[in-house]
Amino acid sequence: MEITIKTAAEIEKMRIAGAFAAQVLEMIEPHVRAGITTDELNQICHDYIVNVQQGIPAPLNYNGFPKSICTSVNHQVCHGIPSEKKLKDGDIINIDITVIKDEYHGDTSKMFVIGKPSILAERLIKITQECLYLGIQQVKPGAHFGDIGAIIQQHAESNRFTVVREYCGHGIGKIFHEPPNVLHYGKPGTGDELRPGMIFTIEPMINAGKRDVKLLPDNWTVVTKDHSLSAQFEHTILVTETGFEVLTKRNEESF
Repeated sequence: MEITIKTAAEIEKMRIAGAFAAQVLEMIEPHVRAGITTDELNQICHDYIVNVQQGIPAPLNYNGFPKSICTSVNHQVCHGIPSEKKLKDGDIINIDITVIKDEYHGDTSKMFVIGKPSILAERLIKITQECLYLGIQQVKPGAHFGDIGAIIQQHAESNRFTVVREYCGHGIGKIFHEPPNVLHYGKPGTGDELRPGMIFTIEPMINAGKRDVKLLPDNWTVVTKDHSLSAQFEHTILVTETGFEVLTKRNEESF
């Protein structure tokens, strides 16, 4: 399958889906606190997407995934399944939201902190968000996907963190995951060339320890092998004629 170039009509639908995904992260923020379970967060997000936005939570039943959002806590890297486990002071959590609206997907995630984080956790989250933003800044026609991966890898490793390699960003549209794979490591000038109308996610997963990960027996949750903390941020990005547009931008962000 080729990398698709979205039409103006498709881009407009992607803007709406992206804005909806961002709104879910903004809506859930006050609820992310000590004592709440990730299952409760899942239910609040599910109800908001279905009842308020009249959308569809894309993860639910996607290849058998049992919940409407992904919640990855502490050493969980990605695809954490919401459960009855309560969040506690010092935890860090990635909440990953994908909304389908009018058949198109908006996909985004961010890190939340419960109470006071450790100095390491705070630093890991800061550097991971910077990795995402540096990657986004590379996006323009004529650039290459390798440019995105290279700057993310360089920033993470220069801060003594590591980049997870088994999971990556992806093309997105009517299909949740489509070409290309957007790697978070690599060499500048390599990979496909970026062209206006391409839409894809950038979603670096950065570990405080080694980059090695393993899949838990639930066949979804990915954790760091050495139990070190992991952080992730994700946005859905459109390549424009002159640069980029962040389709999942939150009000707290400026691009």
